[in-house]
Amino acid sequence: MNPIGEKYLRKSALPSIWCPGCGNGTVLSAALRAIDELEIIDRVGLVGGIGCAGWIPVYINADVMHTLHGRTLPFATGLKMSDPSRKIIVFSGDGDCLGIGGNHFIHSARRNIDITVILVNNQIYGMTGGQVSPCTPLVAKSKTSVFGNPEMPFDSTKIARAAGATYIARWSAGQPRQLTRAIKEAIEHKGFSLVEVLSQCPTQAGRVTHGMADPTKLLNLLRSNTISVKKAEKATAEERAGKMLMGTIFNSDEDVEFSESYKNLVERATGSV
Repeated sequence: MNPIGEKYLRKSALPSIWCPGCGNGTVLSAALRAIDELEIIDRVGLVGGIGCAGWIPVYINADVMHTLHGRTLPFATGLKMSDPSRKIIVFSGDGDCLGIGGNHFIHSARRNIDITVILVNNQIYGMTGGQVSPCTPLVAKSKTSVFGNPEMPFDSTKIARAAGATYIARWSAGQPRQLTRAIKEAIEHKGFSLVEVLSQCPTQAGRVTHGMADPTKLLNLLRSNTISVKKAEKATAEERAGKMLMGTIFNSDEDVEFSESYKNLVERATGSV
């Protein structure tokens, strides 16, 4: 076993439930490398939701909460507020985080609470059979949109930015080094951080939506629909049309973090009594 895996994986939980070729293993590896390089395994609190991506923290030998569908962020908020010194990392899929959990996502970003959200976007509800998700592309087929998806997909980075998140990045499961770096930056950032990962799903989105099950081809297809932040700055509107930004999209330390502002409020309130 890889030394990182030997050091941090919960052996009793193996083997994983993921299909061959799934990108969740890469996300798990990147998260573990980030935790290892920051030397914070004893200070992390990991939260996972329902769905393929929600199982990622279950395989890490640390303090883990496997929560209700769409409710990762309320649990993570409570965990952070009870112990502000903890590094809270949430693992969630596009359906779990932006579908049933969309309201919590918006308000957690609005509060700018110091939580890192690793959102694995495979453009489908993978575990439950391949239903259309908030990130399924327009006109794309799924098990519940056999004639094509009539709805525009969400862009989580735009939602996070509009709601008040102070660190936002997007990479793919085919860029493990950049992904590891982004997760490290997000963990170290004081405020609400989003790291979206474009991930291949050979079993559901691959076969039904994209008509292929080859993981490499799927990753190349996902990345072909992106443009780097640096290139986008010089690109024309036509060149940027329909492309998702890739890289560090936003990073600011100007806004106050929620648990800190709440502590200050408590001190003011108790001091005035």
